[in-house]
Parts: sequence; C-alpha cells; structure tokens
Amino acid sequence: MGSKRDLLIEKATDWAWEHGLVGLSLRPLAAAIGTSDRMLIYHLGSKEQLIIEILRCSAARSAHELRSLPTSASPQQAVLDQWRLRTTERQSQCDRIYVEAATLGLFGQQPYAAEVIAMNEVWLEAVRLHLVSSGVAEERSREIAELVDAALMGFELDRPLEAGEHVGLMALARAVDLLAHSA
Repeated sequence: MGSKRDLLIEKATDWAWEHGLVGLSLRPLAAAIGTSDRMLIYHLGSKEQLIIEILRCSAARSAHELRSLPTSASPQQAVLDQWRLRTTERQSQCDRIYVEAATLGLFGQQPYAAEVIAMNEVWLEAVRLHLVSSGVAEERSREIAELVDAALMGFELDRPLEAGEHVGLMALARAVDLLAHSA
C-alpha cells in the first residue's frame, strides 16, 4: 500500500477529474476526500505542490492506459485505437485537467506552465511507443507521434461542438500510414 501522501494525491486526482482545477479550494477538496486542509498542507507543503502532484498523477494514469493498449495491426489502426482510448470517460477527464492546466499555463500562471510541458513529454512518449509497436519506424516515430498527438488533441477540443465521428480522423489515420511506409 502507498504512503498517506500518495493516497491523498490519488484521491485528490480523482476529485480533480470530476470537478476540475479551476477554482480548486483546499477545504472543499479535503472534506470530499476525507481529510482536512491542514493535513493536505502537512503532506504536500502547499496548494501549488498539490496541483503539481495532481497533474503528474493524471499524466501518469493517462499514459499508463495508452501504454496498456495492445499493439495495433498497423500505424493507421494505431491512430484509430488511440482515438478510441482518448474518447473514453477516463481519458476525457484527464484531458479536461490538461486543457485547464494548459490554459492557465498560457497565461504564465505557475505551476501550470512548467507542468504542462512535463505532461506533454510523458504522454508523447506513450503515443510514440504505441506507434512504434504498431509498425512506425523508430527513426520517424517522434515526428509522427507529434503529428498524431496534435491532431487528436485538436479533434478532442472540437468534439463537444460536433455530432458524430470527426471528419479528419480517417484522413489522419491514412496519412500516418503513408508516412510510416514512406522512405
């Protein structure tokens, strides 16, 4: 079993996935997870450190799910499989935290700016590894992973505004397959 600190981080991350980070207040969060705001500060040092740990936990959970995806039959199928994963409720909750943190980070608000960069690297590596296991050459994997991640994030941001499947998804999947098989 993990430490009290680790357990608090897990519970706080669950809470943040449900309620978001914007307007996070220690007292309501602490009450919801069965502790006090003083105990959160005792174990984490500050509200900012708690937010950092929530972002790290969220990124780790999300990347773990992607790393747990079975190898796809092709790079094209890998894109479709990653999209299916991204649109699950759990991944959507993580994306919500990411978008909130990225937005606050864009305005230079810390700890968001620095942690979003770290979250990007954790996630991008998981995207890259899944693509490699699904047939993308190692030497092209970083650039293809960056393309896939950027496109899927854009689709994800547009998803609440559209009905049905995103029109660009199949075009992206075919493009990745072409890139993976070109010299």
